[in-house]
Amino acid sequence: MDLEMSAADLAFRDEVCKFLADNLTDEIREAARLSASSFSDFHVSQRWHKALYDKGWAARSWPLEHGGCDWTPMQRYIYDTEAARADVPTAFTMGISMVGPVIMRYGNQAQKDCFLPRILSAEDVWCQGYSEPGSGSDLASLQTRAVADGDDYVINGTKIWTTGAQYANLIFCLVRTSETGKKQEGISFLIFPMDTPGITIQPINNIADVHSFNQIFFDDVRVPKSSLVGAENDGWTVAKYLLEFERGGSAFGAKIEASFNAYHRIAACFADQGALDEPLFAQKVAAVKIQQMAVENTEHRIIAEINRVGRPGHASSIMKVLGSETDQRVTELFLDALNIYAAPHQPAARSPGNNSVPVAPAAGVALVGKYLHNRAASIYSGSNEIQRNIIAKRVLGL
Repeated sequence: MDLEMSAADLAFRDEVCKFLADNLTDEIREAARLSASSFSDFHVSQRWHKALYDKGWAARSWPLEHGGCDWTPMQRYIYDTEAARADVPTAFTMGISMVGPVIMRYGNQAQKDCFLPRILSAEDVWCQGYSEPGSGSDLASLQTRAVADGDDYVINGTKIWTTGAQYANLIFCLVRTSETGKKQEGISFLIFPMDTPGITIQPINNIADVHSFNQIFFDDVRVPKSSLVGAENDGWTVAKYLLEFERGGSAFGAKIEASFNAYHRIAACFADQGALDEPLFAQKVAAVKIQQMAVENTEHRIIAEINRVGRPGHASSIMKVLGSETDQRVTELFLDALNIYAAPHQPAARSPGNNSVPVAPAAGVALVGKYLHNRAASIYSGSNEIQRNIIAKRVLGL
């Protein structure tokens, strides 16, 4: 693979850095630093999305015909890398990064005309209806049913771990439309408004005291059959395509590097306690740094694969395993450096613009929450055990 930057790439990197310097306010950077979730503060992130939209950079992987940048994989990598280093908030963009590409590939023209412009401008906010109680990593066992009734489907069931449902006005949802054949063959992919009668949202606060998850209940929810994306009972094909974009190809290595460097500065605050001088701790730091470099190298391989065939493929499972476990190790390592300052519980101090006085060093407030949130990183988006099975079967041919 050849990932050396050309003169054009270097010029593009300079353009990106200038844009970030000109548009990233202190408030936006603070929201990114204080985040204890997969996504930064929703309202601040929406303002950042508007800045990107005004620049024409909101959909960096989309083709020009749909209002995207049509950037090369290297350009996307350059932007994501510099954004991670500059404390850009992680925006809630399931529309841009997940359902948008699905609609482009499997949606009909009416769906493309209706949804893609609104996804681009963030007029519509999307959430994902995949996991259910008892059907997480074994997603094909889902039981939420959509029964045909004239020109409609009537949906009954529940979805759980639905990130951002409290903000979303639309959902892309996997439902069971047939009980015959293999369980994967009876699933369909539907998109419909969250204010449809019969939908109830129940918040779930995680261990870091963050409300990012929800459980959604569907009670005789009636949606038109025009909500179907792709063919009926072929939703598993659509879902697998979407998950490639959820699991890989987003500068994971650069984000972990940025976290590593930020948390290393936290450890430096305790230099008088001798933590950084302890040979065992220094050895752990070196081991995690090596693992972070391995993540970055794996990501380069994925970029090369995207350059070659246009999609990450099963390598996204490798990235998901390696990236999530390294991210966990980074927060575990530097949580040790916080020592007793990891104990205070101050969720209010993680809100952008708050006037709380943190007991720990300011960055440590987010680190504790991030450590707690990251316990789930090896479970969500398909557990790492499932990803290893995919790697063994599809990549290694075992």
